[in-house]
Amino acid sequence: MTSKEVIDAVTMKRALTRITYEIIERNQGIEDLVIIGIKTRGIYIAQRIAQRLKQLESVDIPVGELDITLYRDDKKEMEEPEINASSIPVDLEGKEVILVDDVLYTGRTIRAALDALMDYGRPQRISLAVLVDRGHRELPIRPDFIGKNIPTSLSEEIVVEMEEVDGKDRILIRNGENR
Repeated sequence: MTSKEVIDAVTMKRALTRITYEIIERNQGIEDLVIIGIKTRGIYIAQRIAQRLKQLESVDIPVGELDITLYRDDKKEMEEPEINASSIPVDLEGKEVILVDDVLYTGRTIRAALDALMDYGRPQRISLAVLVDRGHRELPIRPDFIGKNIPTSLSEEIVVEMEEVDGKDRILIRNGENR
């Protein structure tokens, strides 16, 4: 399997800054805003966006962590899922929620996340922010905020490495078997 770096740490930081500015513009401010990251890398992206919002707007935005394991439709019934607790710091009722993930591919992860979020209340609106949109949607899901569009073939995989988990920030395209 071969890998090629397509985004370095500086470009990733710029993409997250661009998403942050777009969130401010589209929400016409950040009152009642909650950012929810999908485990695992979506959490770190959500935290970075919240930090940037604090730098720009001098407001602490609540950041939550969402585990979608029990909501996935691609896990076999015989497998025992590994469950990581979700942590939603505020009541979502009437809030503007930004749901954050690292890579948008088929849309199935986002569908599961939407189902999971509804168990925590009914937000006023849910928007989707992704670091990478790679295409190949199977469900009618479209992100509101995109760091980078990276068209891929079905035999390629996008790998997001983050400082918090992997020791460095970068995005790779990995060639592999047809999925």
